[in-house]
Amino acid sequence: MASDENCTHNCSTCGSNCKSKDLRAQLRKGSCVKKVIGIVSGKGGVGKSLVTSLLAAKLSKLGHKTAIMDADITGPSIPTAFGVETEKAMGDKSGAIYPVLSEGGIQLMSMNFLLEHETDPVIWRGPVIAGAVKQFWTDVVWKDVDFMFVDIPPGTGDVPLTVFQSLPVDGIIVVSSPQQLVRVIVEKAVKMAEAMKIPIVGLIENMSYIKCPDCGKDIHLFGESNINGIAKDYGLPVLARIPMSEGFSRAVDEGEIEKLDAEYLDAAAALIEKL
Repeated sequence: MASDENCTHNCSTCGSNCKSKDLRAQLRKGSCVKKVIGIVSGKGGVGKSLVTSLLAAKLSKLGHKTAIMDADITGPSIPTAFGVETEKAMGDKSGAIYPVLSEGGIQLMSMNFLLEHETDPVIWRGPVIAGAVKQFWTDVVWKDVDFMFVDIPPGTGDVPLTVFQSLPVDGIIVVSSPQQLVRVIVEKAVKMAEAMKIPIVGLIENMSYIKCPDCGKDIHLFGESNINGIAKDYGLPVLARIPMSEGFSRAVDEGEIEKLDAEYLDAAAALIEKL
């Protein structure tokens, strides 16, 4: 049987039977993470990092200790959203890495905290990237975390597979947008989670509509939503429909995501608290 360290994550070319083997990585000594929630999407640009940031901030405001693992190694955006893009993760002689704290006390770990310059590209192949994500779990000292949110890059490749296999994921939230094209890609993410036996907490639709500043009417810029159809087909709840908002964009650009109220996510936060 191949060892986890030598796994290429390409099950179609592997002769090992890993179904009976627990591939989950161990937390570093001194760490404690009670619940892990993956935020996934079938494609990029649907607002996955926004949802991750808002949920972590929302649960933090409700009195929980939250953390974000930015598993998007080649395109991290969490540091910018929290206004800590110039911060560096500190380490010690034992090899332990300590996360960066946001203004509100959210523990953050991102590849940008390890680079000399935030604009330095990470030019790595898939297995190396997947290994870095695993190290964010095994080498970082996560202190008394109630809810960790993992910002997972889009698709169904190396990193999502690594997260699902290596971390004790308690559930995932699938982020979508209203376009018809997204339906097919969202279904891929849902089916991957089902194949990996990862519970799906529910669906969140971002950029669902924009509210007219004059009459208050909801305007569906991308056409009518497909989220209800997906939810019905797979028996999943729709946790939130987040509108397009200049306030969201400005808050992310200015690193003030924690200052948003995000009442649209109240139901999602309540469901996560029950996990």
